[in-house]
Amino acid sequence: MKRSTALKALVALGLAGARLAAPALVAAQALTPVNLMVPYPAGGLSDAIARVVERPLGKALGQMVIVENLGGAGGSLGAQKVLGAPADGGYLYQGSPNELILTPMVLPTVRYKAEDFRFVQMIGTFPLAVLARKGLPAANVDELVALARRQAAAGKPLTYGSVGVGSLYHVIGAHFAQVIGAEMTHVPYKGMAPLLTDLGGDQVDVSFLVVGDSTIALADQGRLKVLATLAPKGQVEAEFLRRYPSINDSASIKDFAFNTWTGYFVRRDTPEPVVEALHKALSATMADPEVRAQLEKIGGRVPAPLSLAQAAQEYQAQTARFRAIAKSIKLEAQ
Repeated sequence: MKRSTALKALVALGLAGARLAAPALVAAQALTPVNLMVPYPAGGLSDAIARVVERPLGKALGQMVIVENLGGAGGSLGAQKVLGAPADGGYLYQGSPNELILTPMVLPTVRYKAEDFRFVQMIGTFPLAVLARKGLPAANVDELVALARRQAAAGKPLTYGSVGVGSLYHVIGAHFAQVIGAEMTHVPYKGMAPLLTDLGGDQVDVSFLVVGDSTIALADQGRLKVLATLAPKGQVEAEFLRRYPSINDSASIKDFAFNTWTGYFVRRDTPEPVVEALHKALSATMADPEVRAQLEKIGGRVPAPLSLAQAAQEYQAQTARFRAIAKSIKLEAQ
């Protein structure tokens, strides 16, 4: 079955809406699957999100949806495959600022830019927190800032870990060091698991990471410390983080609110009726109580659905924000 057939059926879905006729549904169900491109290997958080979305989205579209994992090069391998496929809605890219905004800035081999994709719908937001090794002599953000400044002045800067140069966690760590005016040394890792292992082993001082139940369990076991969340001042966090303050409640640093989010993207030149059909189906998926419960179980929150106009505005604002931060910390292609 050719992708052109998928395009026609999705256009039919977008135009017919609630009045979709039974023959059109049968035709849609016979199509080659819509692929959810996850730019990381199976087994991680991104893959878990896609597995939650897969079947409900297929139900909303009236056709099969399959998760495809293609990890490597900061998410760019999956992104480039989507851009190389027809712009017919046959591929949805599951992305975040990490892969679509930051990766093109640091990998010279990447030939795409954020504007090559169109944001269709946000599916979940995930909290970030300041984590520290258990032996670090700082119990809160103010003590961390004071310690970082002392260590930098002594020529022994604190270290902060990330999952790679140009990753969201690298950018936030470098931004934190810049904001507090203290040099800190970046230590890149090849993934979350080795980073958490070294953080738990007192090998790296701090990290700014997405957190879930498993991370909090490490803190409860005394293997690392959660100093603060990166939530806006006064915002109620996920249940498992409510016992921790926000970094923005500290005396040392303000307006340092970040989370990470996941959404679905298509090629910029995807026809409007196809985008509208995908947007409608994703919005219906977000309204599914089981989807919401499963995403919350893995540490996420399902935000209010965005209109296509709001999605475009949000993506533009996020792109501008991270490009400005990258410029200020002098993030360069490696």
